[in-house]
Amino acid sequence: MSTDGELPKDLPLFLTDADVASLSDWPGAIEAIRTAYKAPGEEAGTPGRIFAQTDREWLRIMPSVPPSGQLFGAKSIAGSFADGLRVSYLISLFDKDSADLVALVDGNRVTGLRTAATTAVGASSIVPSRPLSLGVIGSGFEARSHLTAFSHVLEFADIRVFSPTPANREAFAAEFDGVFGTPARAVGSAREAAEGADLILCAARSRDESPTLQAEWVGPNSAVVSIGSTTPAQRELPAELMARAAAVVVDTREEVVHGSGDMIAARAHGVEVDSLVVTLNAVLTGETEIDVERGIRIYKSTGSGLQDIVVAEMLVVRARAEGIGTILPVGIVTSRK
Repeated sequence: MSTDGELPKDLPLFLTDADVASLSDWPGAIEAIRTAYKAPGEEAGTPGRIFAQTDREWLRIMPSVPPSGQLFGAKSIAGSFADGLRVSYLISLFDKDSADLVALVDGNRVTGLRTAATTAVGASSIVPSRPLSLGVIGSGFEARSHLTAFSHVLEFADIRVFSPTPANREAFAAEFDGVFGTPARAVGSAREAAEGADLILCAARSRDESPTLQAEWVGPNSAVVSIGSTTPAQRELPAELMARAAAVVVDTREEVVHGSGDMIAARAHGVEVDSLVVTLNAVLTGETEIDVERGIRIYKSTGSGLQDIVVAEMLVVRARAEGIGTILPVGIVTSRK
């Protein structure tokens, strides 16, 4: 505690879920993510998730001091099982120079926006610059948002989608058929979606946490995007596919290598995981070069606070320029120590 605390010169801004919806777009989010991952940074700037939990409540904190931008902070995810499962997301942003509280942002929509935007940047780093045959496994929110984000950085030759529910895959194909200047069609199996594809998007969770993609379905020079194995218990890719990979590009090394069920399982099967992994930052800065034409390239993501903070800062900058959001009537003091 200090007695010489002072209020910030500018009171904090609050962005509601509706504000975030009105300010969001894919190009802005993708550019914010790309800029952050292209900047030289330190791993200590974005540590792993912090958990607190009881049998009834849990709290997850995802902090980050991004290498780019003017703001830093954390996303807090609060969950309660008192009445089913209820979850809320709050992003708090502070000024790097003054440590003043700059903004509070409802993180509900930010999470989906930053996830697909980051994957789009990651996918573009492992595929050649030509029209791609895309196989999609899954037809829910993640599959839809990722396909839409991909359309801003990739060109498609054709799109094949599989979902275990025929009506869902047919609806997905109908929704996207011709939207990006290419046909989209539903297929009867995950294998049919994957075989012959230049890029395979895995965006479906299996009920028993078994892999949704098999190694023999993946061509020798295909790219795979995996976003559904973000905890030690979750599985999406088989160890046999990891063993065939030329490189695995990750958004956060520590979290993916030690926190993803796919990587844990691969290591247990004798795969030298550490020798395969390269960070998205290393690829975008040119520190590591990926041959996008040869070998199986995999992009794996578990998400990080870095992504939340840089996208939230983009939204705050836009909000101030456009007069959107609510200026809070009070702020918190910043103390000199």
